Amino acid sequence: MIQTTFIDRNVMAELMAKMLWEIGAVHFSADKPYKFSSGMMSPVYIDCRKLISYPRIRSAVMDFAAATIMRDAGFEKFDCIAGGETAGIPFAAFLSERLGLPMIYCRKKPKGHGRNAQIEGHMPEGARVLVIEDLTTAGGSMFTFIDAIRAAGGIVDHGIALFYYGIYPEAEQRFANGNVQLHHISTWRNVLAVAREQKLFDDKTLSEVESFLDAPLEWSARNGGVSELSL
Repeated sequence: MIQTTFIDRNVMAELMAKMLWEIGAVHFSADKPYKFSSGMMSPVYIDCRKLISYPRIRSAVMDFAAATIMRDAGFEKFDCIAGGETAGIPFAAFLSERLGLPMIYCRKKPKGHGRNAQIEGHMPEGARVLVIEDLTTAGGSMFTFIDAIRAAGGIVDHGIALFYYGIYPEAEQRFANGNVQLHHISTWRNVLAVAREQKLFDDKTLSEVESFLDAPLEWSARNGGVSELSL
């Protein structure tokens, strides 16, 4: 039985944000922004894959994920957990173990030989599948996996991202249009709050990060990046 089932969501969000800072998974750099493949400039960067290398922290995060799902989706809502290639695969393994459910994983594309499979593992027709990713920006990659699972006969009404950007209105619309309820634990706002509380950066950097979170495309344009983004 997961003991964290009824922990307050705000407590979990703050604790995960602190864990991400502790393991060096998040970075702020307003003076030298990060340039993403989309052409967008950003003062923030996160690497949730680092969680897999810290057993105690990843165990706590998986407890939070299980608690979030049981609280917000239900206790007997799923038949298996699906991880998306590649970052979602280990977290699907961890969460399926927590919830006592089978696991599958989904490739970005069919592998192109053999059975040409896109979904690996056993997924019965009509299985209720929870899709998990380490992070979700605007939902594009998650829907690559959701669409593939649905095409193979699975039912996907829920997805969970351990970390959710939470700054693009288009993301909420995408999940609403796709009839998927997105669950998450922590966001950039939680990470910024911890940085402020612990005085991890100077006021100017924190202000620039908040400005980005409030209007990411406008911030990108001011700093030499794209002003429009196909999400």
